[in-house]
Amino acid sequence: MARAAALASSLVLLCLALAGSTDAARKTVGAYRLRNKKGDFSIKVTNWGATLMSVIVPDSKGNLADVVLGYDKLAQYVDASSAFGTVVGRVANRIANGSFVLDGKTIRLNKDGTTTLHGGHRGFNRVIWTVKEYVPGGDSPYITLYYRSFDGEQGFPGDLDVYVTYQLCCGPYELRAVMNATALDKATPVNLANHAYWNLAGSGDALGHLVQVLASRYTPVDAAMIPTGEVAPVTGTPYDLRAPTLLGSRIKHVSAAGMAGFDVNYAVDGDGFRFRRVARLRDPASGRALELWANQPGVQLYTSNWLSNVEGKGGRVYGQYGAVCLETQAFPDAVNHPNFPSEIVRPGGTYQHDMLFKFSF
Repeated sequence: MARAAALASSLVLLCLALAGSTDAARKTVGAYRLRNKKGDFSIKVTNWGATLMSVIVPDSKGNLADVVLGYDKLAQYVDASSAFGTVVGRVANRIANGSFVLDGKTIRLNKDGTTTLHGGHRGFNRVIWTVKEYVPGGDSPYITLYYRSFDGEQGFPGDLDVYVTYQLCCGPYELRAVMNATALDKATPVNLANHAYWNLAGSGDALGHLVQVLASRYTPVDAAMIPTGEVAPVTGTPYDLRAPTLLGSRIKHVSAAGMAGFDVNYAVDGDGFRFRRVARLRDPASGRALELWANQPGVQLYTSNWLSNVEGKGGRVYGQYGAVCLETQAFPDAVNHPNFPSEIVRPGGTYQHDMLFKFSF
């Protein structure tokens, strides 16, 4: 069977004891590769955290490079505190004080200090997903991963069925990522995001990248990185990236949590849940460019401000400003701001997050 043969050749096995399991029940973590017919565009995914491990694309001279940060070994992803390429949830970004009120009931979540970040200590990026389908080659290779989030996980209410699909499709160098979630029995917030760290040069820092974010407004934050509730215009601020802007020329003029660099949510122009162009990233030296399309109201621009001396792929050491994250999402702390687009999914309702990464060179 073709699928079985592909699994045998592509799957890297790693046995892991489930956290908290007294009977040492074990599951398998694997690495799965998708490749186009030409062989010059491929990705690698692991079912640990539904993580995007690598994206290999050519430059303007046909040279191939991996344009996302990460590690060489699966065990490093399991042990890492970083979120390289992972799917974060049940609610990405921050929730103030780790609590919110839903239908008159106060929901209290697991906290990291004074907030809940990326779904809590054991969010969706720290669990093993089930591989539901895997087609490594052909015209539109894809992999679909599944996770059942249980009622009370990290404090969130209700059982939730979650699917993530990565697919090479649509154009010669295009990656589609789709996240679906269905609330089974209780209303719950859902906000999933992919946390890939992009470096289109393939090495070095990202200060030479040109970045464009198609957003006329952003959500200012307080000292704890919690939105104030205002949705403010970018006009006249260093956050205005509506025209392609050299990252290195702007990064020192913005500050997040006392650190120079971007870590801010933008309100993407247009209908909040219409599929549309969100951002563009380009490395002039290699000629590689990434255009991001999505159907979410916001996008978090993060410039790896806190990345420091992390040993990554091929022995490279990742440092500050080593990559750019473009995380399409609901607005941070939306559960505590009624004026923000709602992220609540009712029983039987479905959350859908579509992304398209278009590469050119």
